[in-house]
Amino acid sequence: MSLAASSKQNSDALQIAVISDVVCPWCYIGKHRLEKALALKPEIFVEVQFRPYFLNPWVPREGMSRDEYLTTKFGSVDRYKGIAARVAAAAAAEGLVYAVDKMKRQPNTLDAHRLILWAGQDGHGDGNSARMKQRLMDLYFSEGGDLSDVNVLVQAAADCGLDPETVRKMLASDQDVERIEREANAAKEAGIDGVPTFIFGGLAAVSGAQAPEVLADAIEQVANNREELLARQAAGR
Repeated sequence: MSLAASSKQNSDALQIAVISDVVCPWCYIGKHRLEKALALKPEIFVEVQFRPYFLNPWVPREGMSRDEYLTTKFGSVDRYKGIAARVAAAAAAEGLVYAVDKMKRQPNTLDAHRLILWAGQDGHGDGNSARMKQRLMDLYFSEGGDLSDVNVLVQAAADCGLDPETVRKMLASDQDVERIEREANAAKEAGIDGVPTFIFGGLAAVSGAQAPEVLADAIEQVANNREELLARQAAGR
């Protein structure tokens, strides 16, 4: 079940905020596990919203070579090989492809987050944000796409039903740059230092790419106990 399919416009829907970044491999895996969790609880109406996070805010806007990035972050390219093997195995277990050898550029993800925001606007709905999120992740992790290349981003937007020329003009502007930066910074100011983080109804949070059963249990607990949890929150407990 896709996030788009499981998101229903309903005033009683449980709001799920997913704080993540498109170049975070565990966010890639975590999104898939959330989809599995939602499939385990089809009777619970949810609305999923993707919130921005900058895993590597120091990467320049134009991006950088993957080797330079790995050397800066991990000390050397070789030091990342063990991590990459574990991530690839976890991704494969979910039916996902983590093609580390295809990744040649490390992007700054500000523009990717702008695309995700725009995909959900103008009547497209949050489901199209999920579609855009997935397309960008597939491009990066499976196809080796350079998410700092405006042509790659415009094509991704077109793949998700957005007008490519309009998107090209928007990317060339500063539209929503401040908004994305503000939201990403707010997540860190709130104490979120690891992603993905899933926030259920504004009442409970689960951090990390947890198993679908863990996420499904959190969804059920919050959905069934919202009034009690809200009362506790109001009382400062």
